[in-house]
Parts: sequence; structure tokens; C-alpha cells
Amino acid sequence: MTECSSRTPRRLRYRMPAEWAEQAALWLAWPYDETTFPGCLKEVEETYLRIMKALYRVEEIRLLVRDGETEERVKKSLQQAGIPPDAIRLIRADYGDVWFRDYGPTFVWREDAPEIAMVDWDFNSWGGKYPSLLKDRSIPAFMERLCSMPRFVPGLVLEGGSIDVNGEELLLTTEQCLLNPNRNPGQSKEAIEQKLKDFLGVQRVIWLKGGIAGDDTDGHVDDVARFVAPDTVVAVVEEDEDDENHDVLQQNRQRLAEASTSGGKPLRIVSLPTPGRVEREGERLPASYANFLIANGTVLVPTFNHPNDAAALRILGDLFPRRRIVGIDCRSLIAGYGALHCISLQEPARRSEGEALQSILSGKA
Repeated sequence: MTECSSRTPRRLRYRMPAEWAEQAALWLAWPYDETTFPGCLKEVEETYLRIMKALYRVEEIRLLVRDGETEERVKKSLQQAGIPPDAIRLIRADYGDVWFRDYGPTFVWREDAPEIAMVDWDFNSWGGKYPSLLKDRSIPAFMERLCSMPRFVPGLVLEGGSIDVNGEELLLTTEQCLLNPNRNPGQSKEAIEQKLKDFLGVQRVIWLKGGIAGDDTDGHVDDVARFVAPDTVVAVVEEDEDDENHDVLQQNRQRLAEASTSGGKPLRIVSLPTPGRVEREGERLPASYANFLIANGTVLVPTFNHPNDAAALRILGDLFPRRRIVGIDCRSLIAGYGALHCISLQEPARRSEGEALQSILSGKA
């Protein structure tokens, strides 16, 4: 397939589905860089194995590996972890790092047909912070060749962790990230918002203030607020007024309180606690329970050996009563400034023609 440039996904009736929609696959990239995970790479590898062991029964996992030697080593690790050798699809690729959510494409689906496409945003390594990782901007085109699907190119710098949708008309993002001059200098807020509407099929954008301390992505929304249903958002709150996250999280919550669905109803807002100040060698890390991952029948929740772990698991369990809630210790993973949502990218399932037709007839397309 070739790059689509003449028409936008919105005009072709594509839109970005919510994360809780049925998924065909989960994309990951095997960790290898000691620079990203200093002194804890082995622990991060073990975290990846726990993630895959929790999910391989419910959806296909497509794991990028850098070369044949790594592929053989990963196969042995999978076997030792009790994961069947054919349960994980290993794909050799030349990638720079593990943050698949940010450099990978955004998948969109057609409302009136069983078609999937991808949106290939510009990736500039989070505002030019890590030039050696610019090679990851080639991954969407690589995936296009593997998946044989249309690829749309908006010409906008954007990382996947900076947006979240309810699968219908709403999108969450932060001003701190998308309006940062290190992303799209010269483009107005209105122009950026129109690109989001045109390429993701949303109708309205809810602009939150910003992200949490320690986040080198300049305020990704997947650390502060996430949709868990079309009318429901979990919002991270910090009760300690002396904590540097307190004020911005209160501002985010206020903006959510002022937002509404297309029907004019206020959003339901559910508070999610923080794990407090998580540090490594005196440096604050962007630890957040909001960086959870929704998969088929399962929700993986990052934990940090903090008393609030249990509260976060309970809150998300109440919000996803039909899904298995699994806590994944992310104390080593967060050393790289990200957690479960950051390293993963879900690919939605292709709906059958019958499902697409039924969706149109029922008005849910």
C-alpha cells in the first residue's frame, strides 16, 4: 500500500477507536538499551515477560527484535517464562528504543466497512531530546509493508501518548505537549486541533493543562487522564498540596468538569491516586497509575510497591468489571520514564462486513 495524501481519514469515514474496542494485536519492542534502563535492563526484560505472559492468551503479541541473535535469546526467555514458542510473533526490525506508543502509528478504522488504516505522525524524539532515536520515525512505514493497509501522513509532530479518545467524538490532550514550540512551531492551536479532527475522526478536543513532574515527554496525557468509557474519565489527583503535581492536576480536573459529551451531559470523573514520589538516584520519575494498558478482557495496571497500588487496582477493577485486572510491577520500567501504556500499541480488530453493516443499522458506527 502507499501513503494516502489526497483525502483525510475523516472524509473517508475513518476514526480512531477507543482502547477498549476489540484488538487484533498488541505491538511491543524488546528492550536492549542500557542507556535507557541503566543498571536495570535485566529487570525490564523480566517485566516484558510478565506482560506477555498476562496477555498472550487473549490477543496476538507482535514483538520487534533487533537481530537474529536477539531473536534466539528472546525465544529462550519466553520458553523459560512458560510462554509457548509460537504464542509471540517475533519480527526483526531496526528500531531505536521501546516507546512504541509514541513513534508507532495510530490505527483508525472505517465506520462502514471492515477496513483498518494507520496515521503516521511525525516523530521528532520528544522535541529533539534524543537525536539517536529519530530512526524510529521509520517504524510506521515498516509496519505498513507488514500489514498491507493504507497509511495517512498528516505532517504533524505528535506522539501516541499525548492523546486519548473515547471512540466516539472526544479526544483528550494537554496544552503543555501539543502546543509546545518544540513540536509544531508556527502552527496555531486551532490548526493543530483541526488536524486531530481530520485524521482521527473526532469532533471535539478537550485541552488539559499539563502532565506530571519527571515526564520528559512534556506532559503526555496518558499519565494524567484516560477515558475508560464514552462518558467516563479517570483523572489523577494529588492530595498533598505541597507536592509539585498538585496544582496542575487540579487544573486538569477542573477542565474535565467543564467539559461534556456531544449530548451536553457532563463527563463522569473518577479520581485516581498517585504512587507518591517515585525516585531513582534522587531524580523524580513520572510514575502514574493512569499509564495502564487495556487489552482484550484484561487491564494491566502499573504498580510501584506503594500503599496506593491497592486503591488503583480496586478503582480500575470497578470501572472494568468484566475484565481481569493485573498489576505489573513497573519500578524498573519507569526508570526509562515510561510504563505499560508507553511501551505498547494496540491494533484494533477488523470488523466483519456483517458487523460493520449491523453497526450502521444500529447507529453505532
